[in-house]
Amino acid sequence: MASSQSLKLPSLNNAEIPVHVIHTEENQIQKPAVDELDYSQRGQWLRAAVLGANDGLVSVASLMMGVSSVKEDVKAVIVVGFAGLVAGACSMAIGEFVSVCTQRDVEIAQMKREKRKGSSKSDENDEKLPNPVQAAVASALAFAIGAVVPLLAAAFIRQHKVRMAVVVAVASVALVVFGVVGALLGGTPMVKSSARVLVGGWMAMGTTFGLTKLIGSDHGMQF
Repeated sequence: MASSQSLKLPSLNNAEIPVHVIHTEENQIQKPAVDELDYSQRGQWLRAAVLGANDGLVSVASLMMGVSSVKEDVKAVIVVGFAGLVAGACSMAIGEFVSVCTQRDVEIAQMKREKRKGSSKSDENDEKLPNPVQAAVASALAFAIGAVVPLLAAAFIRQHKVRMAVVVAVASVALVVFGVVGALLGGTPMVKSSARVLVGGWMAMGTTFGLTKLIGSDHGMQF
C-alpha cells in the first residue's frame, strides 16, 4: 500500500514549505508467478493412453508384418490384424482393471489405518481413489485406436510388397505422432520421446518379420 510522508524544505525567505512525498511499495503490483502444470498428476491416465495406443499400433503392425513374411493373401493379413486388435484390447482392459483394483485396495487399506489413528481426511482421500472401470475402458479404447491404423493402411492394397511398405511407413508416422503427443502432455523432450518410440516400433516389426519368416522357411510350414 502507498504511504505518504511530509517533508519540510527551506525556501528563500526561510519559510518552511511542506512537501508531501508518496512512498509506494517496491514493485507496487507484482505479477503472480505463472502456475506450472503439475505433470505428475497426469501420470496415470497419460501412461494408460500412450502405452495403450503405442501397444496397439506396434502389436498389430508386427503381427501383420509377420504374417506377410509367409503369406501374401491380404485377407489373411487383415484377419490376423483384427484378431490382434480384439485380443489386445481385451488384454489391456483386463490387465489395467486388475492393476488399478489392486492399487485401490492398497489405498483403501491405508485409509482405514489412518482413520483408526485419527489422521485421515476421508472426503479428500475418497476423491483420489482410482477408478478401475474408467482405466480399463481407456486402455482398451487407446489400444484399439492404435491398432486400427495399420489395419486401415493395408485393407485396400492388393500388392504384397507395396502393402508391407505402406504398413511400415504409416506405422512409423503414427509412432512419431504418439511420441510427440506424449512428450507434449508429459512435458518431456519431443525428439527424445519420438525417437525412442519409433526405434522400439521398428525393432518389434523387424524382429517379428524376421523370426516368422525364418520359422516358416526352415521348417517348411504351409500357411
